[in-house]
Amino acid sequence: MREKAVFLPSLVALFFTAMLSLAFPWFLKELIGNPTDALKAGIDPQVVLAKSNRVVLELIAVLALQAVVAFFRVQGFIRSCESALNRLRRDLFAHLVRLPMQFFQEQRSGALSNRVSADLGVVRDTLLNTVPQAVRQTVILIGGLIFIFVSSWKLSLIMLGSVPFVVLAIALTGRKVRGFSKAAQDSLADAGTVIEETVQGIADVKSFTNEPFEATRYDRALQSFFGVTMRGAKYRAAFLAFIIFALFGTIAFVAWFGARMLANGQINGTNFTSFILFSIFVGASLGTFPEIISQFQQTAGATERLRELLDSPTERVEGDADAKLDGSLALENISFRYPSRPDVQVLTDLSFQVKSGQRVALVGPSGAGKSTVFSLILGFNAPDAGQVLFDGRPALDIALQALRSQIAVVPQEVLLFGGTIRENIEYGQPGASLEQIMDASRQANAHDFIAELPEGYDTLVGPRGTKLSGGQRQRIAIARAILANPRILLLDEATSALDSESERLVNEALERLMHGRTSLVIAHRLSTVRYADRILVFQQGKIVESGSHDELIAHQGTYRFLVETQLI
Repeated sequence: MREKAVFLPSLVALFFTAMLSLAFPWFLKELIGNPTDALKAGIDPQVVLAKSNRVVLELIAVLALQAVVAFFRVQGFIRSCESALNRLRRDLFAHLVRLPMQFFQEQRSGALSNRVSADLGVVRDTLLNTVPQAVRQTVILIGGLIFIFVSSWKLSLIMLGSVPFVVLAIALTGRKVRGFSKAAQDSLADAGTVIEETVQGIADVKSFTNEPFEATRYDRALQSFFGVTMRGAKYRAAFLAFIIFALFGTIAFVAWFGARMLANGQINGTNFTSFILFSIFVGASLGTFPEIISQFQQTAGATERLRELLDSPTERVEGDADAKLDGSLALENISFRYPSRPDVQVLTDLSFQVKSGQRVALVGPSGAGKSTVFSLILGFNAPDAGQVLFDGRPALDIALQALRSQIAVVPQEVLLFGGTIRENIEYGQPGASLEQIMDASRQANAHDFIAELPEGYDTLVGPRGTKLSGGQRQRIAIARAILANPRILLLDEATSALDSESERLVNEALERLMHGRTSLVIAHRLSTVRYADRILVFQQGKIVESGSHDELIAHQGTYRFLVETQLI
């Protein structure tokens, strides 16, 4: 990876500073043990004092070197790890937005975003804190064991008798901790989802006075998270308590046994002092491993979910990436069921053709399959049977990117991003100039109201465009579509929820937008249907009538009934 040039030297520096940490008990041994033995041997106290002074200076020099190396090591570690994490975030997001629509239809957006952020947070803590700590404590543990064996192999064997019990406890507890960590992350993501959904729908929350309900829903999610966390805490606490008891109990026993050896002359004061000091370092190092391992178990659970996301197959990338559409399309013998509702047949043996530049209206009751036709044209879903054709070519022969870049959608409920008006219009053609954006706005009857705003095109639209009216949002969406200059338009009747003046302005803009382009319109109002070149009447996933307005109104049928009842 690109961060190796910084990470590897920082890792070497980490090993170096960890080894220098062992210099501290070594010099302490020299300051405490050697003078005692020297004085017992009758060496001149001034000589002993001079040696102690030299040892102190050497210790200060080592500590200074350790501090300098640690300064650059910490900076290098943070730089390399944060860089790697940013690359992981970019790769993860790039993969996420390329996942098929079916994936998002089965996920709660709040749960997905919170889960990703929480899992990445765990990985970040591990890389920046736990990994350096694990390396440092491992070096101290191994180095300390070497020193205590040199000091007294007999005492070392007694102390190491506790290690198999610690390893066994880690093996038995680790799997449980990992399972609880994964469950805790999922529960925390659920709690975050409640916040996100409540904020997004705050107008509905307040209009229905459901603030107490949402507070209760969030409290239930937190209680679930707290319950899972506490169940995991029992294992971690029991594990830690066992380690503390075994560790310090062993050190106390070894100290007692070593004191007996010292009294019997089986070990001198310097070696005994060295053994005790390094044993304390080894014990402290062992004491950190339960938390280190616990953090690694949490990270294993988090990375498992991230891998699941990264391993999810993306949308197809095969096909002609340079295809240019003329604008004709056809659906041939299409049958379709949503994977989440396999028992419901949405479309059944559906076929129709649309010529280039033709305007076709799709009418019918809710649930008849009109919106599903749009999703198939856009490649959001694949038909169970049949095929979608563009200019006589199967959709599978054209790359999705090339296909969608030549199709524009104006939905009934426009979603604007929380940036400026200019950014939202520019979304139709990233990198467009202000002149191009203003020209598209004029064609969409949006320029006048934008110009009247204090900040003009730099006005923030608010979350989901809440600072603008419905008619204003629709005209911005039309301007976006005009700027995209598509060959095919998919319009979900944009005037069904507007007042008469807004409807007039939007209809004028739509007329300009549809001129010379293939247009499919899901129609809810007679004014849109009347001037369509052809009308397709849907019912229970089938086309039951087809023709112009005059042709269909001439005989008793579903279309005439819809017109008379104004349910279009």
